[in-house]
Amino acid sequence: MLTPVMSERPKVPRRHVDELRGATKLAIEATRGVTELVEAMHRDIASGPRVLGSPLAKPARVLTGLVYGSIKGVTNLIGAGVDAALARLAPVLGESAPGREREAVLAALNGVLGDYLQETHNPLAIVMSLRVDGQSLELQREVLAKEFPDNETRLLILVHGSSMCDEQWQRNGHDHGAALAEKFGLRPIYVQYNSGLHVSTNGAELAGLLEQLVCAWPVDVEEIALLGHSMGGLVARSACVSGERAGHAWRRKLHKMVFLGTPHHGAPLERGGQWLHFLMGISHYSAPLGRLAKIRSAGVTDLRYGNVLDEHWRGLDRFALGKDNRTPLPLPTDVDCFAIAGTTSSTMSARLPGDGLVPIDSALGTHARAELTLDFREDRRFIAMGTGHLDLLDSSLVFDRVRDWFG
Repeated sequence: MLTPVMSERPKVPRRHVDELRGATKLAIEATRGVTELVEAMHRDIASGPRVLGSPLAKPARVLTGLVYGSIKGVTNLIGAGVDAALARLAPVLGESAPGREREAVLAALNGVLGDYLQETHNPLAIVMSLRVDGQSLELQREVLAKEFPDNETRLLILVHGSSMCDEQWQRNGHDHGAALAEKFGLRPIYVQYNSGLHVSTNGAELAGLLEQLVCAWPVDVEEIALLGHSMGGLVARSACVSGERAGHAWRRKLHKMVFLGTPHHGAPLERGGQWLHFLMGISHYSAPLGRLAKIRSAGVTDLRYGNVLDEHWRGLDRFALGKDNRTPLPLPTDVDCFAIAGTTSSTMSARLPGDGLVPIDSALGTHARAELTLDFREDRRFIAMGTGHLDLLDSSLVFDRVRDWFG
């Protein structure tokens, strides 16, 4: 197995104060949210049995309003004071290059709360970018010409999974992108994105960035391949549709899409979150706790059935119990598409378990409804034995198969 060549390119500095202010803002909002949760439970319990018409509802509302209103007021004052103090400390705190651990934590946070971070303009929200060696590319021709003087004409775009970051393509000393680049002369480019946003939102943004990349690339791009892990495969499919609808130039250069453990038809873990929300709402005493299940981001709830398009989720309550009503989205006929599923089993059997997160059928695009089944050719499907979801990133079985497909 080939190992990646490490670059010495310096990282773009990040201001400590922005991260601290973002974390403080999130902590204050979390405190306020917990206060409101306890207030709701206190009010429901103190109001008396509903079967008797909640006879103490009015005094309970007055009492809880006074008590918890003062707590929320103090919380807001503290938050404003800390934010002002951090703003003054900005010159002292300075900057530093982002580290791998910090990038991973930030990516995980965005995976769970990314849509909320963006809506509240929190500095911790990740902005999508195309990256090489952990640094975002400036999509201008003269800049890219200096960065990539070798005039590569074949681009490999790697899209990471939910709650992950671009640097996590490297695992146990191996990086599929770097190894494929060394073998076939490709230029690997990594996508960094906020996985808490809707898949279709990220897909549309990725399509736009790829169009900018192709237009600014120093030489004519001959071929583009997309390699997606987990949610990244859904984002890649969504970008393909967005690019086609917009008539983008990059879409006509797309020749290959390879999916590693992509939940084309959803993942059971998200469906468990949906049931948790439902069960908490059965009793009015536990109903306020149902808010905890609503912490799940839009990106996470898209994983319930594998939403790829806006029309798969628009107008629906993403936390409500419901059926899989997606409109069919076939694989593009002008692109060679390949799928790899992992299984934790080391021996073949009629009913194999999935990779710990994604079932075999979902990863291979098979669905009980024939119109939703993705038509991967038999020689373009592969099951990696004894391979967990994250093991797909450094498995020799997986790399050998992907290498053969690229060759």
